[in-house]
Amino acid sequence: MDGRLLSLIIPVYYEEEVLEASFLRMDAAMRATGHPYEIIYVNDGSRDGTMKILRRLAKENKQVKVRSFSRNFGHQLAVTCGMDAAKGEALIIIDVDLQDPPELIPQMVERWKNGADIVYGKRVKREGESIFKKVTAACYYRLLSWMSAYPIPLDTGDFRLIDRKVADCFLKMREHSRFLRGMSAWMGFEQEAIEYVRQERAAGKTKYTLKKMLKLAMDGITGFSAKPLTLAGKLGIGLCALSGLGLVALIVLACTCGVAPWLWAVDGLALLQGLTLCFMGIQGMYLGRIYDEVKGRPLYIVAEELNLE
Repeated sequence: MDGRLLSLIIPVYYEEEVLEASFLRMDAAMRATGHPYEIIYVNDGSRDGTMKILRRLAKENKQVKVRSFSRNFGHQLAVTCGMDAAKGEALIIIDVDLQDPPELIPQMVERWKNGADIVYGKRVKREGESIFKKVTAACYYRLLSWMSAYPIPLDTGDFRLIDRKVADCFLKMREHSRFLRGMSAWMGFEQEAIEYVRQERAAGKTKYTLKKMLKLAMDGITGFSAKPLTLAGKLGIGLCALSGLGLVALIVLACTCGVAPWLWAVDGLALLQGLTLCFMGIQGMYLGRIYDEVKGRPLYIVAEELNLE
């Protein structure tokens, strides 16, 4: 048996219907790794029977640890809370609903042993989800990849294994609006994907409402891209170019067959609006720099050191 401790982090929010069945599969998957392990549940403010079940699981299983919020703080902060408590050499993040199969955990651990710092699950198919959810998810991941300054893998969630050194870097970043998969991409490190079919929920209903999904989407875009701030400037440059070409065309027409006076006014207004957008884009560039500084992320991350004390 490899003596390195593994930590499994599971955020829960109103999950009494699936919690016990989920624990059996999670525990079996962790035993199959051949490592000592701990299972850390973070109760994200549930007010049903979730906490009662967690207390019993912790009493009957010494490897189970529980942290419970005073109210609902959200999925990303619940995962962060679990990471703060984790003592493992590798941390595995998974949702309790069994849509992401725990049976993949031993494969993730093997990839980690072979040198990968981050092993993430990549969804090749999504079972039991509406067409609306599938289409919006596909569009969002591609929009995020285009908007982000850092390559964020398509069709991935928070189901992943991260090495201890990666977790320590996560814990240095204490921003409130967190988007963990984007933070993973920003840090770099050696990353590998494991493809799988995402299953339908084992029981209960998803707690990710449309409002929460939109918030997470905006956190992902605004937290890892300054493009929205500079978009006005790009539109302004395009509008100035078009109005400039229009002005040349009006001058040529005026010298040949004449031009209606209102066309000069329209072109002048377009040029003025383009200049306004250009200056808004410049302001956005300054705001983007301020935003990057306020987040307080480390300037760089050292992945490995040799012969340094």
